[in-house]
Amino acid sequence: MVQLIVGRKGKGKTKQLLDKVNGEIKGISGNIVYLDKSTKHMFELNNKVRLIDVSQFIIENSNEFLGFVSGIISQDHDLQQMYFDSFLKIACLEGEDITPAVNKLEQLSMKHDVDFILSVSVDESELSADLKDKIVVSL
Repeated sequence: MVQLIVGRKGKGKTKQLLDKVNGEIKGISGNIVYLDKSTKHMFELNNKVRLIDVSQFIIENSNEFLGFVSGIISQDHDLQQMYFDSFLKIACLEGEDITPAVNKLEQLSMKHDVDFILSVSVDESELSADLKDKIVVSL
């Protein structure tokens, strides 16, 4: 499953994402990975969550990002959830339609039983109609 937390920059999406990941860690049996553009939130995450600073890797487009995510999934058979903070930036999708990437994440989710929770800096009204049902928080 893919879930979206949407809202303009500065509306509190990261706090929502951090609260969600830290709340989930208690009731989950598998592993959780949190992808971010820096290590800024390292101390706000439960120590059982694996933080990956995507800026440390050479990712130049959304296909490379999806390959990166696939590589993480292939290395951790106990992976249950992945959280993406600043999704547009880390996935190289700023100013682009995110629908194709979200659809590919949905395919990965179904095939490998991994849930994806994305923080997306766009207003709900800017998303395509087929992504509206994936919104769990709109700020």
